[in-house]
Amino acid sequence: MQDIEPFYNWRHLYAAEEDPLSPFYRRTYSEFEFSNTVYNYYIHPQWDDFGSRTLYMKVLFVDYEQGYAIIELLGEWNDAIENDIMTLRRDITDIMQAQKIHKFILIAENVLNFHSSDDSYYQEWHEDLEDSNGWVVILNMPQQSQYDFIQARLQFYLELMDFPQWRTLKPELVFEQIDNKMMKRIDN
Repeated sequence: MQDIEPFYNWRHLYAAEEDPLSPFYRRTYSEFEFSNTVYNYYIHPQWDDFGSRTLYMKVLFVDYEQGYAIIELLGEWNDAIENDIMTLRRDITDIMQAQKIHKFILIAENVLNFHSSDDSYYQEWHEDLEDSNGWVVILNMPQQSQYDFIQARLQFYLELMDFPQWRTLKPELVFEQIDNKMMKRIDN
């Protein structure tokens, strides 16, 4: 687990710890001190702790003019015990929405497990974003996590999408392609 680093090829374009509007503004990182864990395995110190004991994140890119954020996730998304969706909503996305971010791309290829609870926070998020033509897309969630996500019927609130080539593109192209797909789906 300690070898899985957040995607870093956009660091010259955006760093959350340097963004005064970011929930992670002025956060400092160590390259050598491993303190956070998932399943008792240490994770790379560049991942951001946002209040969950099992799920970590990295805000890879935010564009305030276009109103979108790209966030990478690592760990176990556990709503049943940890209520991770509530923590994500209250401590991260609500802050971003106050800054006019209304489109969220969550990269979930390192979400090893998903455990659901009720859908109230997902429904609330969907309704909050609906007025601004916003959306949430979860990219590249592993099949076993997708299965549990779909079993909980959460795909009615957040869109699951496979987009394996995201790393080869600039963030604005990732957003543009996903936004175009979402606008086509919304129009239909």
